Parts: sequence; C-alpha cells; structure tokens
Amino acid sequence: MSTTLKRVHGYLAEFDSVKELYHAAEKVNEAGYNRWDVHSPFPIHGMDHAMGVKRSKLPWLVFFGGAAGTTTAFLLQYITQVKLYPTIVQAKPATIFSLPAWFPVMFELTILFSAFTTLFGLLALIGLPRLNHPLFASKRFPKFSDDGFFVCIEARDPKFSQVGTKSFLEEIGGKNIELVEDEI
Repeated sequence: MSTTLKRVHGYLAEFDSVKELYHAAEKVNEAGYNRWDVHSPFPIHGMDHAMGVKRSKLPWLVFFGGAAGTTTAFLLQYITQVKLYPTIVQAKPATIFSLPAWFPVMFELTILFSAFTTLFGLLALIGLPRLNHPLFASKRFPKFSDDGFFVCIEARDPKFSQVGTKSFLEEIGGKNIELVEDEI
C-alpha cells in the first residue's frame, strides 16, 4: 500500500467568457495577489495590463549579453593580434588602430552572445524546462486549449488561504472552483 504525499498548488477557477476573465484578472490584481496566472485558448488584448504585468527584464539581459560578446571579441583579437602575435600587414603596425579589421568578428560574437542570452535568459525567467505542471492533473484544465478561460491563484502567494481564496474566486464570478494538488 503506497500513499502519495500531496501539496496544495492553488485554486483554479473557470470563467465563461473573455470579458469575465479580463475583469476577474483586474480584481485579482487589485486584491494584491502576486502568484497567479490566467489561461485561455488565445491571447487576450490588454490582459497584461489587467494583470499588472511589468515589462520584462529580458531586453536588459540581452543588451548585457551582446556587450559581453563585443568585449570578448575585442579582447580576444587585441590580445592575440597585438600583444601575443603581432600581425603586421602591408608594413602597418599592429596596434589598436587595426580595429576596423576586427569588426566582423566583433559583430558575429555580439549576435551569438545575444542569441544565447535570449534563449537561456527566457528559459530561466519563465521557469522552463518543466516536465510536468500540477494543472495538468486537473479534470477541467484541458478545456483551456479549446474553449475554457481560467484563473489559477497559487498557494505560494502570501495572501493565499484555502477558505479566503476560494470565497474570493466565488465572489468575482469563478465557476467550477477546484483545489489543485501537486504530488511530492
């Protein structure tokens, strides 16, 4: 006889339309919840604003990744072609003034580092890869990819309480409210 331990992931509430989901998102945001998300079969215009989502940190990560690529390319070429193995072409001295010849490599490493920073930064910011999510165990959640609109408030949220959160979701018009649990 094996018993599986379960931990509460949060509450999942279903809404009938985009309009109801949008207004529910505004109310959840106004109530001060931090760890929650909406799920719908298509993007909803203005949902980021309704949820109070701030701008992403990804552009800053990509900028610094690109700057690191440019710096790496410059240092790599300066150290190898000026300091260690001076490359003298057409009797021109090997100095910092050889910079125009280094632009292609600097450009390529800037793009390469930016691309890798975009990929790995995005995966880190959104918490991927994740092989399984507790919402996949919900009976009603598969509707989100067809015709369902859901709000999930996670138990990690400081304002979360099993009784209070459930009654809040009922107040804002949530239907089929389900306690979602995660196997430990």
